[in-house]
Amino acid sequence: MSQANNPLLGAIPAEVPLVNAPLVRVIAQVRFSEVMLVEDRPFIAPFQEALRGAYPVLQQEQAAGLHLGPQGLMPAMRQTVWRFGDETGAWRVSLSTMFIALETTTYTSRGDFLHRLRFVIEALQAHIKPNLVERLGIRYIDRLVGNDLSALGALVRPELLGLMTTVVAGHAQHALTDMLFDLPSGQLRLRSGILPANAVIDQAAIEPVADRSWVLDLDMSNTTRTKFRVDELMAEDRRFASRIYGVFRWAVTDSFLTRYGGKL
Repeated sequence: MSQANNPLLGAIPAEVPLVNAPLVRVIAQVRFSEVMLVEDRPFIAPFQEALRGAYPVLQQEQAAGLHLGPQGLMPAMRQTVWRFGDETGAWRVSLSTMFIALETTTYTSRGDFLHRLRFVIEALQAHIKPNLVERLGIRYIDRLVGNDLSALGALVRPELLGLMTTVVAGHAQHALTDMLFDLPSGQLRLRSGILPANAVIDQAAIEPVADRSWVLDLDMSNTTRTKFRVDELMAEDRRFASRIYGVFRWAVTDSFLTRYGGKL
């Protein structure tokens, strides 16, 4: 395959909006050097005020963490995670002592998502002031169920489906591909395949459904430690989102695009 035809390195195709996209969640996360004061309500109050117009619903949660010890991964102290949601519940910002994340179930376009992400990261810089970025990542998860699943062979590139294009497909309850690619600007993880009812790849990212499903989970990240600079973070996130879109377009057919409302 030439570089021009390689979805990991080639040109990014023009975005085709999908009116009824099976995109169930998009998540962007920045992990940063720990800021312990995020545990304190008075410290995060200015950050909340900066977000409150767009994300007025605040919830405080306690999440169990893990640390690597002599016996392997062990439970760590529970940490506070602040959840800032919009009125519809479709958009949420999560803040802990070590990360901030923006996620949505109603993604409309790359430009809109990145605009919202910049707003959140600028508020983080102004009020939390992390020094270093430890990891930057963005993730897109699509899921097909029902009649869409029965049309899978026409919607998805056959290389991704493997045995699902053969006579054994109807018997498969679980068939997953998990690949990690090294790219010039980070790593891209591609997970795809069939899941049985009430099963998910990552229960922290999407909720299970009562039907058999096919998922496409694309996650691009970089773990190089860098200074926390908004413009650089946003440029990297834009590159990540664009590359993920390039891989998505390689993975699906034109029939997929038109089925979900795209105009070619």
